Amino acid sequence: MDFDQPLPRELKAVDSASLFRLEERACDLGLSQRLDPAWVQANAAPDGTHYLWPALWHSLSHRPDVPRQLRCELLITLRAGDRVMSLLDVLPDDFTPLSRVTSREEGMQVGQLFGHAPSVREWLLREGEGPGRL
Repeated sequence: MDFDQPLPRELKAVDSASLFRLEERACDLGLSQRLDPAWVQANAAPDGTHYLWPALWHSLSHRPDVPRQLRCELLITLRAGDRVMSLLDVLPDDFTPLSRVTSREEGMQVGQLFGHAPSVREWLLREGEGPGRL
């Protein structure tokens, strides 16, 4: 992969099934930033829309066989309607085909949510579940 490649500046919207597949893939590849797919399946709103925003390029220097990934900020809609933030490493080939948010209004709303949503860890602590659930 070309290391001079610019970071994609696209907000992506994904459904719960797609989010689960991305989390499973990150887990299978042993990528650094991911959630337990079982937690995602149990807590993400089944009909929810979740958002990915690339933050930086990330590579595993100790594992040259694993391609460089996009480390994305992830906004998850939970079953109760809450939204939480996490990070997810996504391969570029998995990121590119995801649906792009094209509405400026939706993009602005999501941007505000990214700025105010608690992290998954903060949400778990608030719910009394503790971070060990991840």
